Amino acid sequence: MAEHVILFAGPMGAGKTTAIEALSEVPVVRTEAANTDRATADKETTTVALDYGEITVSDTDKVRLYGIPGQRRFDFMWQILKDRARGLIVLVNADAVDPIADMLTFIDEFRVLHERGGVVVGITRADLGVGPSPAAFADALQVAHPEMLVPVFTVDPRKTDQMTTVLLALVANIEMRAALSPEVIH
Repeated sequence: MAEHVILFAGPMGAGKTTAIEALSEVPVVRTEAANTDRATADKETTTVALDYGEITVSDTDKVRLYGIPGQRRFDFMWQILKDRARGLIVLVNADAVDPIADMLTFIDEFRVLHERGGVVVGITRADLGVGPSPAAFADALQVAHPEMLVPVFTVDPRKTDQMTTVLLALVANIEMRAALSPEVIH
């Protein structure tokens, strides 16, 4: 059975834990603590180490889902998990102060995952009708990283079907790139 390690990254409150809960076939391991940065995200708790879930996508493919903390003060976990991963789902809130900058920060931080496998962006809270359009996110990616092909989706991280579409797009991208250029995948 092929196993893929996929990271969920993005700022605090973007929906990483919720997305993993929507996808996982096993109870999600969560490392939540009281949120002491309510100015950044007004929520009771925040991930301080990782979230973990699993999903089987075919008879031969299992995906291990890891959510990383969105706060840079926990970035020691970013490196630990980045070293094992083959793909990345970046989630950002459309209604954040500067969601495009948030997206680019995580794309830049985890660029190696594009080179090693693949990256997909999910824009959450887009249904609120505020913030940049999906096209603005895609355009910003094209300007900042013209060499990267990164699909951009609007998603509700609570909806299993939407998150499954994002995850399967990422897995398909990883497998296609591996088949076409095995030397690209480390």
